[in-house]
Amino acid sequence: MQRDDFSYHLPEELIAQRPLADRSASRLLCLDGATGAIAHRQFRDLPALLQPGDLLVFNNTRVLPARLWGRKGTGGRVEVLVERLRGDDEALVHLRASKPSAPGTVIHLAADRDAEPGDECLEVLGREDDLYRVAAPGKPVTQLLAELGHMPLPPYIERSDDAADRDRYQTVYASRDGSVAAPTAGLHFDEALFAALDERGIARTEVTLHVGAGTFQPVRAEAIEDHVMHAEYLEVGEDACAAIAAARARGGRVVAVGTTAVRSLETAAADGDLAPYRGDTRLFIYPGYRFRCVDAMVTNFHLPESTLLMLVSAFAGRDAVLAAYEAAVAERYRFFSYGDAMFLTPCAGAREPA
Repeated sequence: MQRDDFSYHLPEELIAQRPLADRSASRLLCLDGATGAIAHRQFRDLPALLQPGDLLVFNNTRVLPARLWGRKGTGGRVEVLVERLRGDDEALVHLRASKPSAPGTVIHLAADRDAEPGDECLEVLGREDDLYRVAAPGKPVTQLLAELGHMPLPPYIERSDDAADRDRYQTVYASRDGSVAAPTAGLHFDEALFAALDERGIARTEVTLHVGAGTFQPVRAEAIEDHVMHAEYLEVGEDACAAIAAARARGGRVVAVGTTAVRSLETAAADGDLAPYRGDTRLFIYPGYRFRCVDAMVTNFHLPESTLLMLVSAFAGRDAVLAAYEAAVAERYRFFSYGDAMFLTPCAGAREPA
């Protein structure tokens, strides 16, 4: 398939620049992948779309305030985006500067893009592929980020982060530091919605996938099969595997909250049976893939020609998904990270035969 098979027209004004006041006040477009039927609901209706005994699977990663600003000793400006923590004192980062940074380069950090640097710094240790390995002398990297870091809002949000983003670009159940982008389907859940799900008899479990900056990299290959996915770290524990086995035993569905939960479960089930997994994944899901673990999914709307749009197209059918996106544009849904959501069930042939 070609990259432009996953293109669609999106008016710029439909890209949500800020979240709604209430997390669960978003709209929810429901797509039946088997029939192509579309329904327009509210996100608070999600419990009614699920059956007692179903299992929701959440990604509990926590977004780091991963963007830092600084200057080299020469005075050159540097933007740092932490990609992955390496213990307390080191990290792998993207560096944006006018010139490459050699080992030994010291980056003096500032509180903001235009602020003067203070005493805190990072030292460049070397390169690992496209990333730089840096050390934080005298202070844990997470503490530096807490004090000086900014929330790494996606490039299509055309404003600087503010204090509200520390809370709203984060799920209410986030517990494990490590992402540079939010698992955005989870942003719609709040305590009132969890209470409604509990009352309905919907079970929950968690996995971890730390979202990397590569999630925003465009697909450049014309033939999508030639695209190489970036690596992301994930963990699917024994507790999640047990919860899924129990859901299957009682006839419940496994409902992934977000594409990161989908990729976590499908990676852990890559050998046919779901098993605990810890490590990197480069799993690229596009039409033709057969899902082994996921029966339904909650997801936000995704960028044209993106790997995430290809994933949902593999699940619910490309034509049905693009028709749903066209309907969402016509109905003035809000798109992307701070936007509205979808509830998807699979098209014929999307699931691996039992």
